[in-house]
Amino acid sequence: MTIELAHPSARLLSVGDSAWTVEFGNGIDPAIHGRVLGFSSLLDTLSSDGRLDGVVEWVPTFRSVTVHFDPLRTDAMALHDLLAELAGRSGSVSAAGSRWHIPVCFDAACAPDLDDVAAAKGLARDEVVRLMTETVFTVYMLGFLPGFPYLGGLPEALDMPRLASPRKVVPSRSIAIAGRMCAAYPWESPGGWRLMGRTPVRLFDAANARRPALLAPGDQVVWEAIDLDAFDALERDCAAGRFDLSSLLKEGEAA
Repeated sequence: MTIELAHPSARLLSVGDSAWTVEFGNGIDPAIHGRVLGFSSLLDTLSSDGRLDGVVEWVPTFRSVTVHFDPLRTDAMALHDLLAELAGRSGSVSAAGSRWHIPVCFDAACAPDLDDVAAAKGLARDEVVRLMTETVFTVYMLGFLPGFPYLGGLPEALDMPRLASPRKVVPSRSIAIAGRMCAAYPWESPGGWRLMGRTPVRLFDAANARRPALLAPGDQVVWEAIDLDAFDALERDCAAGRFDLSSLLKEGEAA
């Protein structure tokens, strides 16, 4: 079932008997994602005020938000009407999350595809690293793996297709690009994105009940280059629980 909303760029779709998806567009676009963030912010406010009884969670994506609810506690059509109203009046907001400054090693041992990308784009290796570290990336959504962030903002000069043959194993915490997107692999897994570096910072911690995923939609990310020795030292500290994640936030940029 598809129900058109008053706002021309939003529509409501039924996802079985326990979820509604509100779509704000059909592409990956900052303005569309701004509406996703604005709508999610309204849901946050209503939930904090106790006005979303029976709603289990909501999941933002590039262009939509899916709201999951308990059908035994929530009237589906009443929730539909509320979501339709919110979608009709939710405005576009800019990224309002934390800005993380995350160390990344771009040494060849951590970046097996960086030289190939540089050659394909006619750039010096250092120029590729400069483009990666001078860009402020925005987290659009989490998906694929727990804590796996899809980040927009990759410079057009680094636009590259996925690998023709995906790797069976991508090392955990690898920083990768594909098309105009950047991503980070929290876990070792298969993957076809081009590996540009690796961070020593854990991107997902199941023991952290408050925030298991380091990054959230609306956050911004700046990659900061470190050498291999610094990577090894930070990796040991992170593995031993000695690294303070708050150090990745500059003053005034609280999580």
